[in-house]
Amino acid sequence: MIDTHSHIYAEEFDADRDEMVQRARQAGVQQIILPNVDSESLPRMLRTEAEYPDFCFAAIGLHPTSVKNDWETEFDIIKTELLRRKYIAIGEIGIDLYWDKTFVHEQTEVFEKQLKLALEYNLPVIIHVRDSFRETMNSLQKFKNKGLRGVFHSFTGTLSDANEILDFGGFYLGINGIATFKNSGLDKVLKDIELKNLVLETDAPYLTPTPYRGKRNEPAYLELIRRKLANIYEISEAEVSDTTNFNAKQLFKC
Repeated sequence: MIDTHSHIYAEEFDADRDEMVQRARQAGVQQIILPNVDSESLPRMLRTEAEYPDFCFAAIGLHPTSVKNDWETEFDIIKTELLRRKYIAIGEIGIDLYWDKTFVHEQTEVFEKQLKLALEYNLPVIIHVRDSFRETMNSLQKFKNKGLRGVFHSFTGTLSDANEILDFGGFYLGINGIATFKNSGLDKVLKDIELKNLVLETDAPYLTPTPYRGKRNEPAYLELIRRKLANIYEISEAEVSDTTNFNAKQLFKC
């Protein structure tokens, strides 16, 4: 299995990161993609990647909730980092109107600038969408047919939303523990979406799958998400792994 979105560099794992990684390996996790948040999270993320080479792979980006008055400085850091070394993706980027709409215009501008960087460096994007689906798609339409590719992280939308994303071309849907939540309704939406359009993720330490909701999430729990998808599609867990691994490797070239 490949965990395409996990923040295991976060302080929540400082006390037992080695043990957590070992549990992930034992559960069958082969690779973990680390999405960046901002310049503050960057050193921690890079240290974690260095500690687990060939297992953890860093992305670079400015998370929408980190877009403030200093966004230009943050954006310059991203550009410098892309010149300095190779990253596996541009992310985590996007538009988030759930917490605060103060910087909605800045969020949109930074999102589109980072989409341009992805095209310039031929990298996939990891897109964060929260209460902003229409705004996100409006920005993406400016890049239609330009070769943009990526994943809509933590997809929780409707079938109509999914079809719009997939019709755009080049994008997968990131499925995490929300699919296991009893009242999320995501399982019903996924029944009408082919597995070939999905990748697995945990978003650890967040969005812990059932039956561990309320506790810290970790990559080892990816097998619970795989099991849920196997049940939804009435196929083996091995087939879920094979298909989603293929998708992740196609997207991230990992």
